[in-house]
Amino acid sequence: MESQKVDMFMMTNAKFFEGHQLNAIRERLLQMDDDKWPMVQTLQFKDPTTSLLISIFAGAYGIDRFYIGDTGMGVGKLLTCGGLGVWAIVDWFLIQGATKEKNMELFNRTFMF
Repeated sequence: MESQKVDMFMMTNAKFFEGHQLNAIRERLLQMDDDKWPMVQTLQFKDPTTSLLISIFAGAYGIDRFYIGDTGMGVGKLLTCGGLGVWAIVDWFLIQGATKEKNMELFNRTFMF
């Protein structure tokens, strides 16, 4: 794929991934065929900042985990009222990393080759 397209993708989507994952994403995109570019443009990654805000305001109900697609943890938080509040507070610090990991899983699932 053209390096300009890859650079544009990296600039617009870097906030959705961990810093140590960016080089691997760049290399994978450079090796990818041009016919897959439309699929790259349609990917919808979850915003870590949005997940943090959801966690702060509704994390005790597991909505933050449902938002990133972690249904099992969301149900657990919902049934325990966020682990009586403790789990909800811990997630304030962990949810952005979890969101970025889920985004990387989506990227890897989409571009298996």
